[in-house]
Amino acid sequence: MRAVVSRVSTAAVTVDGTVVGSIGTGLLSLVGVGREDDVPRAHRLAAKIHELRIFPTDDGARSAADLGLPVLVISQFTLYADTRKGRRPSWQDAAPGEDAEPLLDEVVAELRRRGATVATGIFGAKMQVASVNEGPMTLVLET
Repeated sequence: MRAVVSRVSTAAVTVDGTVVGSIGTGLLSLVGVGREDDVPRAHRLAAKIHELRIFPTDDGARSAADLGLPVLVISQFTLYADTRKGRRPSWQDAAPGEDAEPLLDEVVAELRRRGATVATGIFGAKMQVASVNEGPMTLVLET
């Protein structure tokens, strides 16, 4: 699995003109699922997202878990684009929707089991994502 995680002061996802998920200070996580991914990888990714120590405090860096901050999770199959050849991306490494959706749901469920407040987009929908990146701080995670 892959994720692009940004520390944000605000983030929201809109579908058909309606905000379906939003957070204040926390993490925006764009999550892609690959063909080889499984439930254990989904759990590891959720743990990495939740426990990243990227929020500065007076006594060092803390994680969303430490600070009780929310996470906005958005499905993003395009993270598996292969752009090494030509100008047209290949999506062959991305999991098909019927395999990817339950694993994305598992990432969300694991974050919630860990105590995170989680907002989401709608799997497969055309979404507009808006965010204000703090830092800026954006990381690529892989399991």
